[in-house]
Amino acid sequence: MTNKDYYNTETNNAQKAVFDLGVFGGDPTFEEDMTCEDVSLEGLQQELEECKSDEVVANILSKGTKLREYAKGVENNIRQMELDSIQDYIVESDNLVSLHDQIHDCDAILSQMETLLSGFQAEIGSISSDIKILQEKSMDMGLKLKNRKVAESKLAKFVEDIIVPPRMVDIVVDGEVNDEYMRTLEILSKKLKFVEVDAMVKSSKALKDVQPELERLRQKAVSKVFEFIVQKLYALRKPKTNIQILQQSVLLKYKYIVSFLKEHGKEIFIEVRGAYIDTMNKVLSAHFRAYIQALEKLQLDIATSSDLIGVEARSTSLFSRGREPLKNRSAVFALGERINILKEIDQPALIPHIAEASSLKYPYEVLFRSLHKLLMDTATSEYLFCDDFFGEESIFYEIFAGPFSVIDEHLNSILPNCFDAIGLMLMIRIIHQHQLIMSRRRIPCLDSYLDKVNISLWPRFKMVFDMHLNSLRNANIKTLWEDDIHPHYVMRRYAEFTASLIHINVEYGDGQLELNLERLRMSVDDLLIKLAKLFPKPKLQTVFLINNYDMTIAVLKEAGSEGGKIQLHFEELLRSNTAIFVEEVLLEHFSDLIKFVKTRASSSEEPSSSSERPITVAEVEPLVKDFASRWKAAIELMHKDVITSFSNFLCGMEILRAALTQLLLYYTRLSDCIKRINGGSAMNKDLVSISSIMYEIRKYSRTF
Repeated sequence: MTNKDYYNTETNNAQKAVFDLGVFGGDPTFEEDMTCEDVSLEGLQQELEECKSDEVVANILSKGTKLREYAKGVENNIRQMELDSIQDYIVESDNLVSLHDQIHDCDAILSQMETLLSGFQAEIGSISSDIKILQEKSMDMGLKLKNRKVAESKLAKFVEDIIVPPRMVDIVVDGEVNDEYMRTLEILSKKLKFVEVDAMVKSSKALKDVQPELERLRQKAVSKVFEFIVQKLYALRKPKTNIQILQQSVLLKYKYIVSFLKEHGKEIFIEVRGAYIDTMNKVLSAHFRAYIQALEKLQLDIATSSDLIGVEARSTSLFSRGREPLKNRSAVFALGERINILKEIDQPALIPHIAEASSLKYPYEVLFRSLHKLLMDTATSEYLFCDDFFGEESIFYEIFAGPFSVIDEHLNSILPNCFDAIGLMLMIRIIHQHQLIMSRRRIPCLDSYLDKVNISLWPRFKMVFDMHLNSLRNANIKTLWEDDIHPHYVMRRYAEFTASLIHINVEYGDGQLELNLERLRMSVDDLLIKLAKLFPKPKLQTVFLINNYDMTIAVLKEAGSEGGKIQLHFEELLRSNTAIFVEEVLLEHFSDLIKFVKTRASSSEEPSSSSERPITVAEVEPLVKDFASRWKAAIELMHKDVITSFSNFLCGMEILRAALTQLLLYYTRLSDCIKRINGGSAMNKDLVSISSIMYEIRKYSRTF
């Protein structure tokens, strides 16, 4: 039966069913249900309450519609809708048949596709299995390849490290020592280290074939570079060779040779090291010895053992001084321009033949600085070279044992004959500055040497200083004394000597030196007092002391403002002796007036002195008339006396002004005393006005 026949049959059956529904469908009744005794109304009220919110139920209850009628209406609506639906189905029957045919065709196509896809699925499953097998094979091959590459790299490195290329053999045996030879030595060194360090290599059969060749190459390389480097070292011994240039431009280019010998030819390295030490020791020793000999020709002798502060000037005659110029005598105690050596501390060393050609002579501290400047520069260069070339600093001290010995020998011959205390102190400060320079360079190789030189200089300075001190303590007063109130040459020596030492040490604050200077000051104080007492008159003694104190202060001030306690001490002595001189010079001209003011006038001013006899006009009148008659002449005499007595004009004028001021005070007290005397007003005509005396004082003050 075809699809069309099947569809017609179904349609007819549906139509019959419609008509049958009309036959058997009657009006349903609920009378039987209403009369049924089993109907229970229990819970009806509750259900009604629950359905109040339902719109349909609420509408029925509000209109009072009977349930049977409503149910019948609903039934009719449903039947009508069913009939309408059947009619729609009948109308669309052709479309449904067409849809059915299409579905049937699609089902056939999908069946074919299902068969095809099932075949594909089977084939894909087979391919997946093949891919999995290939993947496993690929992973296995990758692992093998990786292992073979690792083995290949290790084997290649092993072969590269152990094999001896013919080119390397040719260079080591027949090549010249140059940059290429150095690179070949580095390769040979790596191969030698490789066969010596790796335990697995030592057990390899390849090593048995290669090791003899490597050993022969090592021996050949060691022998060849030894001859080469020794030849370069011997070039250092040639006269007039610039050692530093040869080291920097030649030897340092081949420093790897030394490293190679140190690693693969220890015995040869020790020979090279010894040859360099021996060469440089002799070369530098000869160099410093020649330089010292040249410097000694430039030395200017400053002081001898008799050039001491307290030694009589006449004892150091021309016979004891030899041919030394007299102008050098001033440098024994005065610093002068010698202080400039500390400002030129880092200047280049002297070139002896240039200085000798110019006929120049220098104090020893200049030569000392020049020698140690050369030592510092040479030591710095050699220390850095040894560290770079040999890789060890200790070799420096073996090289410089010779130069240190030469310099020590020189200093040991100079210092015992050095009596120049200022020069010794300058050398001490030069060493200190050189220590600072080496510290800034961060080169420690001269630390112990400079400390040793410093330790040797201090005792010598102390000995010479004590000689000066003892010369003052043991001085012969009678031979030193001169009938001259002007500054004594011993005091000038002391002032210049002290000022020089203070100026040199102003930045160092050496407590031991300050103590020694204090001892020296006490000795010179004692000596000066002894010399002053040899003058017959107290006034001359005071003038002598003032002149010497003033000169000492002036010299200390010239050296700078660093006089300190010593300068303050002499300033105090100057003030006290100035006051003594003022009293002495006033007593010389106005003794009666001063005596009266100090005794009678002073007692009259005190209330407790009323028991003493009163001062009368007759007692005062001679004093007033005497002063009025000659006060100007007396002041002029005082002025001349001051001018001739004091070496320093300014100091003399200060003393004169102090004397006139004191005179004014005495005369003022006399005038006040006269005012208190009965009938004293009668002497007003003879009194000199205070303004007149003030005018005279200002007149002499204008001479400053």
